Amino acid sequence: MQSYATRASARDPSPSSRLGMTRPTPTKADLLAAAGKTLPDVIAPNLRVLFCGINPGLYTAAVQQHFGRPGNRFWPVLHGAGFTPRLFHPSEQRALLPLGYGITNLVARATAAAAEVSDDELAAGARILARKVRRYSPHVLAIVGVGAYRTGFGRPRASLGLQEETIGATRIWVLPNPSGLNANYQAAQMVKLFRELREATCSNG
Repeated sequence: MQSYATRASARDPSPSSRLGMTRPTPTKADLLAAAGKTLPDVIAPNLRVLFCGINPGLYTAAVQQHFGRPGNRFWPVLHGAGFTPRLFHPSEQRALLPLGYGITNLVARATAAAAEVSDDELAAGARILARKVRRYSPHVLAIVGVGAYRTGFGRPRASLGLQEETIGATRIWVLPNPSGLNANYQAAQMVKLFRELREATCSNG
């Protein structure tokens, strides 16, 4: 099986060529129409880290860009932690693949708020995610949302960081939700926690 870098670089334009590939700001009607929509994973075999959001928000689904809503801290935190060489725009999401990173979601359907996702959906999503992880074999699955991980994977006492549980050979690492609505963590705290993951994955090859 080819590495993520070989597979991704062959089909993805360079990051600089994607700077103009932004979409118009979605209207209120666009956001309402985005409810229940999905968006494709950014994924390839043998990634260093596969980041997993809870589920897409309406803005993200409307523009079809992971963590696409202005104010979401995922992309700035990713850069601040050293995962990307510069700050990527959400439209450059596929430029993560040559770096060894990808993005998926625990629940595929878009909602106005993560609270609209039921416990049953999270549990079903965890089973689907486990199958996906076994298929693509990332080194680490990084779930951004400790509450979603606790519910979906039936680990009510789980905390942030590396988990004892694995999916095959894939380690699981839990990070805080980077949504701008998450007031429990400031940006600097998030950068520190994301950097711990990056340093751990680098030290383990």
